[in-house]
Amino acid sequence: MPRVVSNSTPLIYLAKIGRLSLLKALFGEVLVPKEVKREVVDRGKELGKKDAYCIEEAIDQGWIKVLDADPAEIPITLDRGEEEALSLAKFLKVNVVLIDDASARQAAKMIGLNPRGTLFILLLALDRKILDFDEFLEALDQLIDQGFRLKEEVYIGAVKEATRLKGRNS
Repeated sequence: MPRVVSNSTPLIYLAKIGRLSLLKALFGEVLVPKEVKREVVDRGKELGKKDAYCIEEAIDQGWIKVLDADPAEIPITLDRGEEEALSLAKFLKVNVVLIDDASARQAAKMIGLNPRGTLFILLLALDRKILDFDEFLEALDQLIDQGFRLKEEVYIGAVKEATRLKGRNS
């Protein structure tokens, strides 16, 4: 299984909907920079966020690994967690980086990385039969209920792709 580097948002939202384990099932190991751990666990616990404890448990179990990386040259100004996630992926030569922010995804492409988002995780889980179609739809709706921002056309596109995958896997 390929390793993957993740930024904060996919971890937070998958934990919020009880689907953080999809990352373990799909990738085996998830790598995060120290700033992402600070954002999702340390600050999350300070704010009393339940998802922070789920992510901390995955770190304690060892399948989410917190690592350092030398800063890479990023062509766009991003927040620190995003910069560290891209730097870590570049440093470790990990092609796939889980990141949802549009400007961070653009920066990832500019430095030769393959950005993927939270919806990709749900679709990949559907494709690999870790989720069924109804579970995919439920997870998608739960993300939105938790405040995950999604344009209507992206939502429709995800449902169309899920329908295509369902038909292919039947």
